[in-house]
Amino acid sequence: MPSPLNAIVELDAVALSRTIHAREVSCVEVLDAYLAQIDHHNPRINAIVAQADRQALHALASERDDELRRGNSRGPLHGMPQAPKDIMPAAGMVTTKGSPIFAGQVSPTDAVIYERMRAGGALFVGRTNSPEFGLGGHTYNPVYGTTRNAWEPSRSAGGSSGGAAVAVALHMLPVADGSDMMGSLRTPAAFNHVYGLRTSFGTVPHGPGDEVFFQQFSVAGPMARNVPDLALLLSVQAGFDARLPLTRRTDSSEGYTLPLVREWKGTRIGWLGNLGGQLPMDPGLLDTCAASLAHFRSIGCIVEDAQPAFDLEALWHAWIDLRSFSVAGANKALWDDPAKRAMLKPEAAWEIERGLALTGNRIYEAMRIRSAWYQALRALFEQYDYLVMPATQVFPFDANWDWPHAIDDRDMDTYHRWMQVVIPATMAGLPALAAPAGFGANGLPAGIQIIGPAQTDFAVLQLGHAYDQAGGFSQVRSPLLR
Repeated sequence: MPSPLNAIVELDAVALSRTIHAREVSCVEVLDAYLAQIDHHNPRINAIVAQADRQALHALASERDDELRRGNSRGPLHGMPQAPKDIMPAAGMVTTKGSPIFAGQVSPTDAVIYERMRAGGALFVGRTNSPEFGLGGHTYNPVYGTTRNAWEPSRSAGGSSGGAAVAVALHMLPVADGSDMMGSLRTPAAFNHVYGLRTSFGTVPHGPGDEVFFQQFSVAGPMARNVPDLALLLSVQAGFDARLPLTRRTDSSEGYTLPLVREWKGTRIGWLGNLGGQLPMDPGLLDTCAASLAHFRSIGCIVEDAQPAFDLEALWHAWIDLRSFSVAGANKALWDDPAKRAMLKPEAAWEIERGLALTGNRIYEAMRIRSAWYQALRALFEQYDYLVMPATQVFPFDANWDWPHAIDDRDMDTYHRWMQVVIPATMAGLPALAAPAGFGANGLPAGIQIIGPAQTDFAVLQLGHAYDQAGGFSQVRSPLLR
């Protein structure tokens, strides 16, 4: 049943942080408000799993209040409930990766991003649900089950950061972390009418791990109901870490919480659409996304149709080779153990088996195609300041499906071909903000991607904020909250 928001969870994250630091509300009160919201919605939605002991949480919240009374703040997340995604390790918490292989496994250490969020004063109330190993854009697994859409619970929440998106949309968390290799921040953001930023590689430390010098596809980033909140969490997540030498140093004079407002008159935007018909889409989805372009025009942008000169089928095959190679390398030990291999879901087994069969020459050719694709987009950015395209090829689909096997009568030849629209930004290593685009005639959410040139994360946030101010998307709530 719908329920009115209480005054605390009603606040945006920026306002909540300000209110906590002004000691107008205690960290204990904030914790209790969010736990009540979780208790109300989570049994139906299943976004937050492996919930933490509440007595221990209250003790931590009291400590945060004591610190503020002494004039000590840990940062903008001080006293805020958070629930790290169940993919990377969080110290003292179960990290299953959605797999029965790891059910009950308690992590001894934090991933760097969680280390920073914890040091910044966040209270970890549980984990957000994810598909097994983060594979697939639909959040279900044999450990915790299915996470359901925040707007229509019979539909998919997207993935792999599906639990995070739903928790944010239903005010069970003020903001949330996620990760994105193949749209894992962007797909659930679009499905649940929130914002998710695929950061430039190295902006946010993603590890530690064993692929420090090779892994360049999966990135960590923030999810929120509006762009200022997104920037607040990113300000805690981002920055260099010596354990991960490909991370980027952030110039403190250009931090992510600086004013987001700027002038956009004359800014050139290239609309990629469905890449000249090469990407099948649900009926009505492309029209819904195209209608959102009016908000860019209203702030002074010039929007034109644009197409990269590239063989997109070659790009797709290069992508799935590099993806399978990465998944196989990270999970070969599981494959080599017959008992654990038997516990893998079919999509994970397919990725690993395929990746192990790839030759060095095949991987090199995929990397060559990837490099050529980056140069093709770089050339396009000589004409346009930003590129925009849909964030998904489908509206949120039936939560009982494993994945969409066809789009508009076109069969999908792999379990992830239906997410091909997210590949352009991933393969080029570019920042991409998933932003709401409105709703289809079916009442279901749609989203767009705002893609910037290399390492322009903050500028992408600025444009996204202006777009939201024009369209008012962040003011629209899920019907479950009414």
